[in-house]
Amino acid sequence: MTVPFRGVIQEDIRESVPDWEPYKQPEAPEGAPNVLYLVWDDVGFGTFDIFGGLVETPAMRRIAEMGVKFTNFHTTALCSPTRASLLTGRNATSNGMACVAEMTSGFPGSSGRIPFENGTLAEVLVERGWNTYALGKWHLCPSEEANMASSKRYWPLGRGFERFYGFLGGEADQYYPDLFYDNHPIEPPYTPEQGYHLSKDLTDRSIQFIREAKVIAPDKPWFTYFCPGAGHAPHHIFKEWADRYAGKFDDGYEVYRRLTLQRQIELGIMPEGTELTPINPHGEPETTGPSGQPWPATDYVRPWESLSAEEKRLFARMAEVFAGFVSHTDEQIGRLLDYLEESGQLDNTIIVAVSDNGASAEGGPNGSMNENNFFNGVADDIAENLRHLDDLGSPKTYNHYPTGWAWAFNTPFKYWKRWVSYEGGIADPAIIAWPKGIKQRGETRHQYVHAIDIVPTIYDLLGITPPDVVKGVKQNPLEGASLRKALQDEQAPDPRQTQFYTMLGTRGIWHDGWHAATMHPPAPSNWSHFGDDVWELYNLREDRSENRDLAAEHPEKLEELKALWKAEAEKYNGLPLDDRSPVDILSTPRPQLSKPRDRYVYYPGCADVPESAAVNIRGRSYSIVAETHLDTPEAQGVLFSHGGRFGGHSLYLKDGHLHYVYNWLGRTEQKVSSPDRVGTGDLSFSAVFRAGERDEQGSTKGTLALFIGDRKVAEGDIKTQPGHFSLVGEGLAVGRDGSQPVSSDYESPFAFLGGTIREVVVDVSGEPFEDLEKELIGMFHRD
Repeated sequence: MTVPFRGVIQEDIRESVPDWEPYKQPEAPEGAPNVLYLVWDDVGFGTFDIFGGLVETPAMRRIAEMGVKFTNFHTTALCSPTRASLLTGRNATSNGMACVAEMTSGFPGSSGRIPFENGTLAEVLVERGWNTYALGKWHLCPSEEANMASSKRYWPLGRGFERFYGFLGGEADQYYPDLFYDNHPIEPPYTPEQGYHLSKDLTDRSIQFIREAKVIAPDKPWFTYFCPGAGHAPHHIFKEWADRYAGKFDDGYEVYRRLTLQRQIELGIMPEGTELTPINPHGEPETTGPSGQPWPATDYVRPWESLSAEEKRLFARMAEVFAGFVSHTDEQIGRLLDYLEESGQLDNTIIVAVSDNGASAEGGPNGSMNENNFFNGVADDIAENLRHLDDLGSPKTYNHYPTGWAWAFNTPFKYWKRWVSYEGGIADPAIIAWPKGIKQRGETRHQYVHAIDIVPTIYDLLGITPPDVVKGVKQNPLEGASLRKALQDEQAPDPRQTQFYTMLGTRGIWHDGWHAATMHPPAPSNWSHFGDDVWELYNLREDRSENRDLAAEHPEKLEELKALWKAEAEKYNGLPLDDRSPVDILSTPRPQLSKPRDRYVYYPGCADVPESAAVNIRGRSYSIVAETHLDTPEAQGVLFSHGGRFGGHSLYLKDGHLHYVYNWLGRTEQKVSSPDRVGTGDLSFSAVFRAGERDEQGSTKGTLALFIGDRKVAEGDIKTQPGHFSLVGEGLAVGRDGSQPVSSDYESPFAFLGGTIREVVVDVSGEPFEDLEKELIGMFHRD
């Protein structure tokens, strides 16, 4: 609201009366608290020791001892949707976030763009006198807008945050993150060899942001949205942290589940009598869909006793690495809490600590050394995984544990991230504390609550009425409810009676203690035929782990809830349903800033181009031509690179020779090299790929030829990946290889020296081998 000027203006300033009120900065009420969100990533319900798990998290324990644990907190089963709800107080599909921001489909519920009618907590608080900082994972802007040419309207600074330091996408290499500072990319401040890890860097920067404002305005409150990468893949951590858990997971995930449930009952997290569900409860992987579709190859658990001794050793080490990753990040959060306590700020800080969804099964039944296999539709190879056992957690892997550990870290629930049908995907740890404002200490609450309830709770605790207008835009109503009564009274009723869910083809609805859900595996199931779905029914007040399907006993209740789901889905933009494969979803045409073209020109000295905005060479013929001038025969370095150690390609000079490497998912470096030295002067270096047939994995086979000028100097057979080099980061660059190196021939950035690169041209004028129809549709969308 604009404040009117109430001074007096005369011809002479000496006779005029100023009024500074319209020009003053917003001021928070005296004594207003800080707000700290701590949003963990892919940390399941049964992970933290304070929720019965084996992973030691003293910082989380410290917060719990200052406040209240919620044992019945729920999310959306995926990252972007939950984060949108945590910041707006609205349902994921009301926020246009039916799925992650990279996997949008162009419908109101799946646009990847939070409407400005759904203002964020930061947008509200910054106009009321709070400083606002976002650190770590953002994942709330569509990938096609996460580049330097795009509008920054959905970046953190466009949604109410004054400062940002972190990564825009869904995940980051913890040693070589694709960092952004405010609205521009930057390099990490030091190297992994010097001890760099993203969790530590984010904590250092958080303390810096808060301190820099406090030395100027000690009484001004802040809102810090702190989102580390842990425990999302890649599970990157220094060996000594993983070694702290050596031997602790050797008995396997089924024993872990039994022991964790026992501890949860002892801690009062779960009620007496709670039972464990069997692994593979629907008979997977033999289960088939309504038209005979196979159960997704990634969504089942290999029983521990079916594993070989080597496999058990590998799987146990994967859990050790994950646990070390989480504990290391917890220690960094502890440093942030220490700073707040030492500076006298902790008592008057509202802390909300949650995970954004259940533990992840994206590692598949065998675990993965490269999580991007999942997004390329390529199965993991157990022999390949065993070969890299000693590299787990290091920069040489992009690792993820197997589905068995996802099941275990979600104890006592079924399934995992991506599933909203069952508690394993949506039930998560949550803690709320405010030493000065909430008298309860170390207590536990069992009310059914959801991520959309957090913003209304913060408004309630701060005494803020949800605004009707934010930044000139009339606001939609909040869809959550305040938890204040639940914080104060363990006997308080559930704040709401209904919560609907949809995610990647899975569906569920909770109403007054009952939970109805479909037995329909999420993408990449490709089952479709949603009208043929089998619905199950559970009474969560009596059967929290969903062991007893009551659909046959209470058919009227089931029909009531199915009708309620439909009504809620229509109300909150919950349709259409989408259970396609990640490759299909990621290849959906989306609006681009420029039309697809046959010829792309890139230059040295520019920011990396993200894959979503770079030339698309997947499944097609292409040529890469670098126009250079070499001053010396010793000139060397990267001419062109795209991707990194776990998938990508690079054209470079080394030891006087021209080389091209296509790194297929980190498993095979396919190299073609010129036999003779390249010389000096004005030289054109080219790599030309001619696409042939696709293999059973979807990779395109073909011939790669190297040229110097118009002279062919080498040739070899290669195959290219069916999907992206990476979901985020690892962009396209000229004159260097940022982040992880594509080729083991060099260390990043292997910057080009000894001459000049004028430009690099990538030509894709040849038709793609397949999916030409999709490309043509994409052209119309981008017009």
